[in-house]
Amino acid sequence: MTPKLDRADTRVRHDAGLAGALKKFSDQVRSGDLGMLPVIIGLLLISAVFTSLNPVFLAPNNLVNLLFDAAAVGLIALGVVCVLLLGEIDLSIGSMSGLSSAIIGVLWVNSGVPLAVAICAVLANGALIGFIYGFLRNKFEMPSFVATLAGLLALLGMQLYILGPTGSINLPFTSPLVRFGQILIMPAILSYLVALLPGVLIVIGAVLTNAKRTAANLSPESLSVAIVKAALLTVGLVFSVYYLELGRGVPWMFGAFVLLVVVLNYGLTRTKWGRSMFAVGGNAEAARRSGINVFRIRMSAFVVCSVLASLGGVFAAARLASASQQAGTGDVNLNAIAAAVIGGTSLFGGRGSAWSALLGVIVIMAISNGLTLLNLSSSLRYMITGAVLAIAVIVDSLARRSRASHGRA
Repeated sequence: MTPKLDRADTRVRHDAGLAGALKKFSDQVRSGDLGMLPVIIGLLLISAVFTSLNPVFLAPNNLVNLLFDAAAVGLIALGVVCVLLLGEIDLSIGSMSGLSSAIIGVLWVNSGVPLAVAICAVLANGALIGFIYGFLRNKFEMPSFVATLAGLLALLGMQLYILGPTGSINLPFTSPLVRFGQILIMPAILSYLVALLPGVLIVIGAVLTNAKRTAANLSPESLSVAIVKAALLTVGLVFSVYYLELGRGVPWMFGAFVLLVVVLNYGLTRTKWGRSMFAVGGNAEAARRSGINVFRIRMSAFVVCSVLASLGGVFAAARLASASQQAGTGDVNLNAIAAAVIGGTSLFGGRGSAWSALLGVIVIMAISNGLTLLNLSSSLRYMITGAVLAIAVIVDSLARRSRASHGRA
């Protein structure tokens, strides 16, 4: 029988739990496992710099507009996370999103096809393109860099072709799609309930885990760590919602993006497919020898990436209320890839999470928004964003080297 613990023993165990969690975090940082720390530090620095230069940066309504803008790029970055986990790359994501917005305009506006059917056609087209990339990678061992670079040019050509000589199609401003991308805000009560949900789930998860450990005759873990995490996260999220409600509120568009982040995070962390993704990204040959179908995993990653890029194109069209030849061009590729890397997904494969897209896109859009408020030219925005991406890759490389030296690679 497991001996009973008195109150003093329980208190000691709880204190050890908190101290142990802090020591574990410190050891992880020293060994190169930085987690979200660089993103949090980056956001604090960005906020401090831009607020000192223009106080409007942290105004509630400006942050609401930032979230509207972040949803489309964030969806594309979410797909990039999947291919980066395998050590692959997709350079056609911008063109894929641009082509998708063009298809929406041609089918829905010009041809009168129902919006739902047009969106399904866009997603099916994205899945087909992703399947082609996966086929080229698996069948001919064509590097994904080359395959997707060719796809970038082909998809851009298709976008220009279907838009025709006009080059632009305006979407109806009163349509549900455009209202979704520009106006619709979540009810305040729903926003607060969503903000409370993660903390509740953390505590419930810890309780269920302890119940399973007790049933297996294992000593339960301290709940103090989970409670502290839940409390800090809840306070942060509730305050964020409160601050946004001082303006317009939380956009439905951003809420939909966060929901897809949660879904992909569940897929990556709680399913066989997700475990296989990390295994293939860490060592494809070892994964193959352990019985994982490497070809199928690669195929699924490219399909998911292209589908999410297509959906990102739909979001972008909703936000801009148009489909044009400029959609998906410019810095879309840079921002999406940079968001995934800055958020913590490794370019070397095997490390990352769906939350990388959410955290990284907020950093990228904060930089873009701040530079726009300062009326700086787009050339400076490109250079600064490129520098931030380079710094993120350097940090990732140094962290990877540190993990290897500590035996945690």
